[in-house]
Amino acid sequence: MMSRSYTNLLDLASGNFPVMGPVRERKRLTRVMTVPGVVSELDDDQANSVNSDVHSSVNQDRIIIVANQLPVKAKRGRDNKGWSFNWDDYSLLLQLKDGLPEEMEVLYVGSLKIDVDINEQDEVSSVLLEKFKCVPAFLPPEIFNKFYHGFCKQHLWSLFHYMLPYSANHGGRFDRSLWEAYVAANKIFSQRVIEVINPEDDYIWIHDYHLMVLPTFLRRRFNRLRMGFFLHSPFPSSEIYRTSPVREEILKALLNSDLIGFHTFDYARHFLSCCSRMLGLEYQSKRGYIGLEYYGRTIGIKIMPVGVHMEQIESALRVADKESRIHEFKQKFDGKTVLLGVDDMDVFKGVNLKLLAMEQMLKQHPKWQGRAVLVQITNPARGRGKDLEDTQAEIQASCKRINEMFGKPGYEPIVFIDRPISLTERVAYYTIAECVVVTAVRDGMNLTPYEYIACRQGVSESASSSESNGPKKSMLVVSEFIGCSPSLSGAIRVNPWNFEATAEAMNEAISMADAETQLQHEKHYRYVSSHDVAFWSRSFFQDMERTCKDHFRRRCWGIGLSFGFRVVALDPNFRKLSIDHIESVYVRSKNRAILLDYDGTVMPQTSHNKTPNAEVISIVNRLLGDTKNTVFVVSGRGKESLDKWFSPCKKLGIAAEHGYFMRWSSDDKWEVCGPNSEFGWKQIAEPVMRLYTEATDGSSIETKESALVWHHRDADPSFGSSQAKEMLDHLESVLANEPVTVKSGQFIIDVKPQGVSKGVVAEKVFTTMAESGKQADFVLCIGDDRSDEEMFEIISSAISSGILSSNTSVFACTVGQKPSKAKYYLDDPAEVINMLEALADASDPGSFTDTESDISL
Repeated sequence: MMSRSYTNLLDLASGNFPVMGPVRERKRLTRVMTVPGVVSELDDDQANSVNSDVHSSVNQDRIIIVANQLPVKAKRGRDNKGWSFNWDDYSLLLQLKDGLPEEMEVLYVGSLKIDVDINEQDEVSSVLLEKFKCVPAFLPPEIFNKFYHGFCKQHLWSLFHYMLPYSANHGGRFDRSLWEAYVAANKIFSQRVIEVINPEDDYIWIHDYHLMVLPTFLRRRFNRLRMGFFLHSPFPSSEIYRTSPVREEILKALLNSDLIGFHTFDYARHFLSCCSRMLGLEYQSKRGYIGLEYYGRTIGIKIMPVGVHMEQIESALRVADKESRIHEFKQKFDGKTVLLGVDDMDVFKGVNLKLLAMEQMLKQHPKWQGRAVLVQITNPARGRGKDLEDTQAEIQASCKRINEMFGKPGYEPIVFIDRPISLTERVAYYTIAECVVVTAVRDGMNLTPYEYIACRQGVSESASSSESNGPKKSMLVVSEFIGCSPSLSGAIRVNPWNFEATAEAMNEAISMADAETQLQHEKHYRYVSSHDVAFWSRSFFQDMERTCKDHFRRRCWGIGLSFGFRVVALDPNFRKLSIDHIESVYVRSKNRAILLDYDGTVMPQTSHNKTPNAEVISIVNRLLGDTKNTVFVVSGRGKESLDKWFSPCKKLGIAAEHGYFMRWSSDDKWEVCGPNSEFGWKQIAEPVMRLYTEATDGSSIETKESALVWHHRDADPSFGSSQAKEMLDHLESVLANEPVTVKSGQFIIDVKPQGVSKGVVAEKVFTTMAESGKQADFVLCIGDDRSDEEMFEIISSAISSGILSSNTSVFACTVGQKPSKAKYYLDDPAEVINMLEALADASDPGSFTDTESDISL
């Protein structure tokens, strides 16, 4: 359990968690407590611990869905008194319930679209919780404007859609006060979640870019919270994302989730690339699941595009049929071929590019003049700013020009609908359109094509039109930069910036034979109908369950301040090595074997000067001065370097090149422990390595007597890793008939003779000690790399074969919290040195003077 003082240290970082403006204290919503007492009035920053070790008194799963806006609509009552609320049936948050377990309770946390007077907020909260299971987050106006219209729309929305503020008038420069408002708003959301959460039994599902730092606020309160995040917008390439001044804060906050979802593989790939380049994290794919290792936690990466609500669309079709809307539009556009666009009024939707393509099509293919009509529906803008104003003016000018150029009595090539329209009216337009055109230059998902396909399929029991029971057909022209593009294989994909090519695609789409459009429609409808919104939410929740299934089995610690906060999660059998514990066992033992890796264990990987300092030499000599100790440095480095560096340590055993060369002290000769080889395989391997080195900037070849090592630590992380995987496959192929093994390690590819490993060294040390009557009753084995796992693995077989006694005290220790065959870990080389110094201090000082007098570097 973490101490209260540590929790308060976390709160000292409030400089990055500001609360802007006065926020009136409200009565907290009573929640199910995990300890006796009523704490509904406690301030959320006064938690006793960030740990959540106590178990809940309620054992029923519930999911709390957190989003910027609640799925409810509100309006003032008569005489401007009171409020009335009803569900927003078109809200994705409401629709996703269809995919969740039927017995699961769903609670919503979010803001309202209207301002509620501060004196009415308690009453509104009670009504929404009781009748709608909604918990409103009320944002003060000064925070809301900077949070939503400021940071969300000006910074994140632009950044995620690849718009960089190259000038102050374009996009908007980063403003620290907007970031502070964003953080403050996320903190208010977290407070509302904390008021109602039951941390042991609830799932949390956070939605979209408005709440990207919310996971940190929740994780620092409840370490084992089961939490997922889904991003509904694009995630940009690392070259774009890295321009944000708060790039690492947002990344680290997202990594406090258990599952992070994206619409497409491209968005997920960009996110993983950012994690690799900025945080040095690598991901693995196992049995179809992508996992990102982060301080002992495996964060799942989910790729699943959202779908449409089929029932709702079919219901709207029935209403449109009943109200004769479809018949009305068919009469209105009788004899015309209708192309349809449905977009938000946004700078990224490419509406004007679509208009230019329509103009080009009418010029290039005069047969469509007087026949083809583009109906462009634009939903009201959700943002604001000069860029949007310029876009609106450009669209209106294009509509006017095209209609003046090609229009005539009874015909307008562009029908521009710049007003909110109902779903009923929209599906009526979908039904009569021969083709839907989407030319967004960047968009997260865009469900317009899905809705169109569902509407063109119609409702089977409807018989209002002659086409209702006939062949179904549809055609799509979609931008390659939208999220739904990969799932619509039959659509004509276009680069919307090339409006001439888009014009040709539009002509092709409305000129295509009916048989072809029927085949494309059938294929698209099978996908859209089977991958609806319920399928999406069910798939996400099932992956969240799978990712979180071991939460309460593992031991967790919260470490770090502010947005550096993260949870270290460890297997119950994997724990930090206690210096006090190992020291007490060390003192009682009589024959000790101490095996130390060098790089990354005794010497930091990042150190440029690899020579051991005087402190390391002194500690090693003090350990060697105790006659009960047998100490070995077991390294992949060459014997000349190790011999030179440790020349002051006369009694030190050294195993070089992963054990190919070995000696017991400086007075002994080097012996070759591996098979004698002619090393002819080097003539095969070295040209291959040279080829990859020339193509990979920052890589190099290290030539050893027994091995060749390719290093790519200084190369571009993504490219270096990709080249290493390809080289591994290449070398395994060309060296298949040679007596060597090819292995990958931390930023290396290693080729060495078969039968050579650090495990063989460990086994030889244990065997020699046993044969000389000094069977080890204490084993300390420390390393940080995959090659060191061979030492950890051999210890178990040494005990079972009798080389080590079953009573031997074994301390197999890896450096860093990561999956390992070792039972213990230490965080870094500094902790290793501290531990070794403690053992040296506890050693028998019998012959220190002889060894310490030799210290010189």
